[in-house]
Amino acid sequence: MLSRPLLRIALATTGLVLTGVLAGTATAQPASAGAPVFWRVPATSAQVVSLAKAGFDVGESDAGSAYVVGDQAVANRLRALGYQPSFFDTVYKDLPAAAPRAAAADTFYSGYRTVAAQETHLAQVASAHPDLATKYTIGQSWKKTKGQGGHDIQAICLTKKQAGDCTLTTSSPKPKFVLMAQIHARELSTGELAWRWIDYLADSYATDPTAKSILDTTEVWVVPIANPDGVDIVASGGNSPKLQRKNANNTRGGCSGTNIGIDLNRNSTFKWGGDSNSACAETYQGPSAGSEPEVKALEGLFRSIYPAQRGPGNNDPAPVTARGTMITLHSYGNDIIIPWGFSQATSPNDAQYRKLGAKLSASNGYLVGTNAETVGYDTSGTTDDFTYGALGVASVTFEVGGSSGTCGGFLPKYTCVDSTFWPKNKGAFITAAKAAAAPYQQ
Repeated sequence: MLSRPLLRIALATTGLVLTGVLAGTATAQPASAGAPVFWRVPATSAQVVSLAKAGFDVGESDAGSAYVVGDQAVANRLRALGYQPSFFDTVYKDLPAAAPRAAAADTFYSGYRTVAAQETHLAQVASAHPDLATKYTIGQSWKKTKGQGGHDIQAICLTKKQAGDCTLTTSSPKPKFVLMAQIHARELSTGELAWRWIDYLADSYATDPTAKSILDTTEVWVVPIANPDGVDIVASGGNSPKLQRKNANNTRGGCSGTNIGIDLNRNSTFKWGGDSNSACAETYQGPSAGSEPEVKALEGLFRSIYPAQRGPGNNDPAPVTARGTMITLHSYGNDIIIPWGFSQATSPNDAQYRKLGAKLSASNGYLVGTNAETVGYDTSGTTDDFTYGALGVASVTFEVGGSSGTCGGFLPKYTCVDSTFWPKNKGAFITAAKAAAAPYQQ
């Protein structure tokens, strides 16, 4: 694990073509010509910013180095600019000799579920637990709006149903907790965590007092795949998942490969417009606020279940009586990031956020802090800024997973989900659900 980063830069475009699987862990041999790895690049903070602006895919940085994703050609470009890259870690992790779900048509990379598998799962849970689960279609992916295939954006609501529960209303009696995953398609572990959270609540209600307590008192909403078109692109690589981050919107900039699309976590309507205008950049914010159908779907869901509880000013706090919690899952970094994203200023509920964050961190051990204290850069147009800024919901980003090794990076070994990520985060999800009734009174 790296030392705490002083700066991690939002990912920039590389134009990589991903070919082949590179075996090994953080001590493996450097990349073959076509396989991306993480390169350690000694750099100052200013140089890290320059690398990202120059189009390098900077996944993370610490006090003295950037960690750049790329193949040997990328390393050669770095050397030509005067940098000294050295091999740090693999992007692709070793696949087990007998992958636990290798034969399943609805999985890839030794077990990660496809969008189709996630959709089937939601339908099965709703069918098996009609007293607990309600499935919703909240919108469509970009490809589906264009008649190019694509998917519905789906959500599930879990609670022990009484009159008025799990309906699209801001006035239901129970408080609400939303867990959202894979808005960045290549962040594989996040969708799997959403799957396990759904199963824990639905399958354990009759036997687990904690699950029963949550569903008796709270509505739990889950959006397991917020960017299904992007996940389709990732999964199309099979055991060499493609590093697609954005959605599949290919109408701007002449981009190709995994550079197409719009970053859905820079496209939300609250404080949009402070990120990249370069169409091929990994943080491209899109042509206008809320331009993407996936973002419209998410914001429509949030507005339909949460009342507006905060004033319009940046310094207007959510009142202590505000209800609702939201976690948006990302990887990687072992962080719990609290508002604001669009500014390095703290939010007007900063003290309450730190108390809530400490309770969440008690389960997973993640660092709690603002962008300035964790990733080190501003992120405008993000989901959690929208739910907090527009609606007053206590909203945080989880960055799941380590910086290196078998369970590190964007594509951790599938077995890490059950060995590490789920045990660490189950308790944090439980804490967030229990806090939904009074998150600012922790």
